[in-house]
Amino acid sequence: MVVTHGSLQPALGPCALTIGNFDGVHRGHRALLDRVGAKARDIGVTSCVLTFEPHPREFFAPQSAPARLTRLRDKLELIAAAGIDRVHVIRFEARFAALTAARFIEEVLMRGLRTAWLLVGRDFRFGAQRKGDFATLQGHGFDLGEMPDVLLEGERVSSSAARAALMAGDFERAERLLGRAYSISGKVVHGARLGRDLGFPTANIPLPHRPPLAGIYVVEVDRHGRGVASVGYRPTINPVPQPLLEVHLLESNPALYGQRLRVRFLRKLRDEAKFNDLDALRQAIAQDAAQAREYFARHG
Repeated sequence: MVVTHGSLQPALGPCALTIGNFDGVHRGHRALLDRVGAKARDIGVTSCVLTFEPHPREFFAPQSAPARLTRLRDKLELIAAAGIDRVHVIRFEARFAALTAARFIEEVLMRGLRTAWLLVGRDFRFGAQRKGDFATLQGHGFDLGEMPDVLLEGERVSSSAARAALMAGDFERAERLLGRAYSISGKVVHGARLGRDLGFPTANIPLPHRPPLAGIYVVEVDRHGRGVASVGYRPTINPVPQPLLEVHLLESNPALYGQRLRVRFLRKLRDEAKFNDLDALRQAIAQDAAQAREYFARHG
């Protein structure tokens, strides 16, 4: 899959296109991507996704923006796995936010991407002040398709529903909505070695955006096995301003600095808590690790 960023240069050929944030690349998104891919093959053009970084709500109202289900890198990997040929990532900033619906159609859809077919939902909005809608897209030289909602057990599959399930610790429901177990990936950085001093060394992964969960969890780490993880701000000692994922592996203690880990969340054990002293923190971590081992003993 080809990934392009920034200013759009005229595409070499026409495309079948869809547009969105695609946070989580859930089962609804996957149905959308599958239709775009199938249409592109049918009419002999490139399949393409147009997405944004940051999320528009992070630009307009960062304090109330939704938690991120996926980092950009993970989102692109999931879109590639769906068989899409190209993704263009538009930097969502003031100039782009001020683009009128008419200019968006002319500059982005027609001149930049050479859209032959566009698939969006009936409630799709675009352009300055969200004035562009489905009707606005009609009659511009490209065919237009409408994507219906994808329902799961009567519920609309959405990023909001997946976030709500994760916040509630309902990983089975989140997996049904996402179509896969929820995971976070990131690069391990050097920390303050507090976990090692407490007897529970951790791999520390800073999270640039607020994730949709917080607390202590039973996890699995690709290629490294089982573990227990904390997601939060480390309130007892050395608090951090940005959320941090700390993973303690139960069966090994390899050197992981600089490696990119993928951590799958299986069960919530408790909320993050501030303890009175390091002994209380050590006892809590030991109990978390014991509960994680019990979980894996029951679940194989």
